[in-house]
Amino acid sequence: MKNLIATILCFFFAIASFLAQPNSPRKIQLVILFDTSNSMDGLIEQAKARIWAIVNETSNLRFQGLIPTLEIAVYDYGNTGISTPNWVRQQTPFTTNLDVVSEKLFSLRTSGGDEFCGAAIQRSLQDLFWSPDPQDLKLIYIAGNEPFNQGPIDFKSVCETVKSKGIFVNTIYCGDEVQGIREFWKEGATCSNGDYFSINSNDRVQHISTPYDGRIQEQNLKLNATYYGFGSLGTYNLSNQAVQDMNAITVSGAVAAERVVVKSKKAAYNNASWDLIDAKNSDSTVLKKIKEEELPKELQGKTLAEKEKFIADKAAERALIQEEIGKLAKEREAYIQAEKAKAVATKDDFGTAIAKSLKEKAKTIGYE
Repeated sequence: MKNLIATILCFFFAIASFLAQPNSPRKIQLVILFDTSNSMDGLIEQAKARIWAIVNETSNLRFQGLIPTLEIAVYDYGNTGISTPNWVRQQTPFTTNLDVVSEKLFSLRTSGGDEFCGAAIQRSLQDLFWSPDPQDLKLIYIAGNEPFNQGPIDFKSVCETVKSKGIFVNTIYCGDEVQGIREFWKEGATCSNGDYFSINSNDRVQHISTPYDGRIQEQNLKLNATYYGFGSLGTYNLSNQAVQDMNAITVSGAVAAERVVVKSKKAAYNNASWDLIDAKNSDSTVLKKIKEEELPKELQGKTLAEKEKFIADKAAERALIQEEIGKLAKEREAYIQAEKAKAVATKDDFGTAIAKSLKEKAKTIGYE
């Protein structure tokens, strides 16, 4: 009997924990502009290896104790395969769907072309719905290896617009630091109070494997089984979730573990547009709005009460799995930090440059 009571209490605490993570009205808007010319394959590989670590760093930020919403947009530029003016292409506008971000990142391909940094930044300013709120963190990261002042758009005039909107442009030069300064990449950052980094984009990212990575993957299989797609987006996004899991695994076990840690964070990995459990958490009346034929098969033909109970049970199951992943993630991070303490300091790569800059910029406007 005691075990049964303990189980029931754990069940209800899990539901309470799952529902009680308050989001802040604040946003973090993050835009990444990738040079996809011929020499940039290494940059893209670094981005694939670091994208989930970047999201994890971002998800740790708080504004007055609350969790901000993360929106990411991705562009590529400098590629002859791009037919739009100045060879700048939007891969995705601001989105909270992290699987879409991963999908677009893994689809990037390189080809020869002209890299116009000013035009790439200007395009992102024109396309995207930027928050007018000065307490929202707004960041552009542009990476490449050609002179920053190339092309028909003067980066200095673009910089004035950026500053007026409270956006930080941060530049990542793929090459020698001094060469990047000579080619205006540092000026491209400092003109909006952004950060300048130089990286060797051909270096392979060094991952630290841990004894917890495999256990985290086991929990991921259980976690995926709690997702129930609905509507026209449901089937595709369920499939894409599995594809992006596999994409992360193909990079390394460490990257796959980082992705699962993101998926364990309700505020960071929220799929209310297609997953019934997240949708119900965002809108308690959602079941009354979805057509019967758009529901997952498990719920078709059931009464409203039966549907409500099914979703509540799955929400509680998911919360327990996410809690377990969270515990493993803490042990994993402690292991990684211990290993880093033993190692010789390494140079920045694409991911560490963004993570370092993002945290520092967040502090300047009140995030912690």
